[in-house]
Amino acid sequence: MNLTVLAASGRTGMALTRQALRRGHTVTAVARDPERIALPDSLNLRKVAGDVNDAARIGAVVNGDSVVLSALGTDRAGILLTGARAVVAAGPRRVIWLGAYGTGKSADVAGEGVGMLAKMLGDRLADKVEADNTVLAAGGTVFHAGMLVDGPESPRRRTVGLEAGPPFDLGATVSRETVAAAMLDEAEAPGFPGAVALPLAE
Repeated sequence: MNLTVLAASGRTGMALTRQALRRGHTVTAVARDPERIALPDSLNLRKVAGDVNDAARIGAVVNGDSVVLSALGTDRAGILLTGARAVVAAGPRRVIWLGAYGTGKSADVAGEGVGMLAKMLGDRLADKVEADNTVLAAGGTVFHAGMLVDGPESPRRRTVGLEAGPPFDLGATVSRETVAAAMLDEAEAPGFPGAVALPLAE
């Protein structure tokens, strides 16, 4: 498959890119500074400069044959929604977007602990929710992950829908490698089009 990874220089984006290449896919890895994509050159890897604030540039990278996997994260409100709109406008075949468990559509199932998350996110919460909804409305899949940590892919990992969501727990973590594997599974065999999916470590 032709996969486009956004924020490919970050830790989750790097995990997505590395695993996608291992699975035999062709990857266009997008980052503001492609030199920070710390992966060896490969015939199946194209590193390109791109910023989600530049919709024209995203449109030049993404096309109707692209499956976009976004590991975009930010500490500033507005970036995620801008990115989601730019990606959807580019007309990819599918979008698989990384969000946060306990926000938007997963808030109700996550339970009382989401209040703490809302305080942590502040004005970024609305941005996250609107970005997710933009992707969902376009038929994409949004992965709501718990607290991300470094570490290996969980051998007991599974992906579930919102109906099986556990109570929100700041102490419950999931590795970036586990989340990347779940997102790539979805790219290869869509199970949650237009829906929120939860990548669980076990």
